[in-house]
Amino acid sequence: MRKLVVADSVHTAGGIAGNAVLIEKGAVLAVGSHNELGAGSLHEERYPGATIVAGLRDAHIHPVSYAALLAGTQLMDASDLHEVKARLRVAADASPGPVIAMRLDDESLAEGRLPTRRDLDAAVADRPVLVHRYCGHVAIGNSAALALAGVDAGTCDPAGGTIDRDPDGVPNGVLRETAIELVSTKLKGAAAVSGDDLLAALRGLAGLGITSIGAMLGLGDGPWASLGDEVSLFAEISRALPIRVHAFVITADPVELDDAAGRLDGAVGRRLRWAGVKRFADGSLGGHTAAMYESFADRPDTGTMRLTDADRAVARHAIAAGGIAAIHAIGDRAASSVLDLFEEMVLEGADPRRMRLEHASVLTRDDIARIGRLGIVVCVQPAFLGSEWQWLEKRVGRSRLATTYPFAALEETGAILAGGSDCPVESPDPLSGIALARDRAGIVPAESLSAERALEMFTTGGAAALGELVPWSPGSAADLAVLDVNPVLATPDEVRAATVIDTYVDGEPVDVDRSLSTWPE
Repeated sequence: MRKLVVADSVHTAGGIAGNAVLIEKGAVLAVGSHNELGAGSLHEERYPGATIVAGLRDAHIHPVSYAALLAGTQLMDASDLHEVKARLRVAADASPGPVIAMRLDDESLAEGRLPTRRDLDAAVADRPVLVHRYCGHVAIGNSAALALAGVDAGTCDPAGGTIDRDPDGVPNGVLRETAIELVSTKLKGAAAVSGDDLLAALRGLAGLGITSIGAMLGLGDGPWASLGDEVSLFAEISRALPIRVHAFVITADPVELDDAAGRLDGAVGRRLRWAGVKRFADGSLGGHTAAMYESFADRPDTGTMRLTDADRAVARHAIAAGGIAAIHAIGDRAASSVLDLFEEMVLEGADPRRMRLEHASVLTRDDIARIGRLGIVVCVQPAFLGSEWQWLEKRVGRSRLATTYPFAALEETGAILAGGSDCPVESPDPLSGIALARDRAGIVPAESLSAERALEMFTTGGAAALGELVPWSPGSAADLAVLDVNPVLATPDEVRAATVIDTYVDGEPVDVDRSLSTWPE
């Protein structure tokens, strides 16, 4: 059956293209004026005063971690270590198992530092505690957690990670990058969420206008081992998915990747598919683990390079299997290493549109130009600017600030820019991301994007990063968002405050969960 969705305007990548979308069997037939498309006895859905845009895409999100955050203990707004300890005690009183907490921000604590195992012991000493910094690249374990993992003065730093230590060499509880796994893998499944919790979180994303996500999924190992096998969880709920899920599997093992791809593509339903592999070249700016050419401005350290031969091999394997290789790179040295790999693969004949540079936070001028020449996809997170603006220059220094989150410079090269949130690192709200791509929280305004390009990052660019058809093209999925403002004509603050009236996937309104369409701060 054909139907028409009508508003005051429909905004496409080319501008306002009318005020109606003609839909048949879940696909877009045409976009134009109601007068042209509305002949006959079509069923109509009307939204007076509203604007229709293509469904918003979050090309990089950790949905299971997000669901765990909504149901668990978060520390982002804790004012000091006293409050951190109080929240951990509440969590311990509520459940007899290990305590897992998320989104600690040491930059906002009154003490201005990460807690140590002794701080956590003062809160909970009778069971393991693991507190994740909000970037996800640093965690702190209490003494019980370190003992469970056998981490002591004789434990060596693992490849790609470091254990912070007291002056006497005893671990102080702070674990960076792969060192987190020493503890997290001993807590496998301790913070697993239910299928119902995950579906509720996805309906919350739909309430934000999101119709497709690039879901970074673990296999029960890594820093988020406590969440269990995320691939299996998605396969179990695949029939009920309210939005499209393009799964990027976090593994360096080609056999594991093939197995996960088979489980994802073999799941029931049409909204779950294997998209590719996710790897890490470094860590985060906030955790001082991004791999930099020169030391951080506030610490004599150049970060942690994590890219290995195994990562390079699995990236090639994913592309050969028809998938995408998405590699995390925050620092300029990490980005250069990933681009070296991508350049090699392009010369070998691989399609550059199947290569994604994730985050690309700090780049060199030469690498910005190289990205344009290669034709790869760059998945960026404008939301990072919203949480880093107070300390970003302190971390990278004035000279590197000019090429940190260089959205406009990348756009000028012709690079394909896709928007993501990296949630639960940041809020999953794409409207906030669109606004930050425009005003950048005041950081290097010259790198701001126009309103049109900011919207395209989360629509057309996101679709390209996920392997979807160009939004609004004939035969493309009728995935759209109905907003109470035109996000191109509105100011950034008006976009932030906008309301998503309805979200359509396959031409039908999604039953959203408005209670979860907010961000726990």
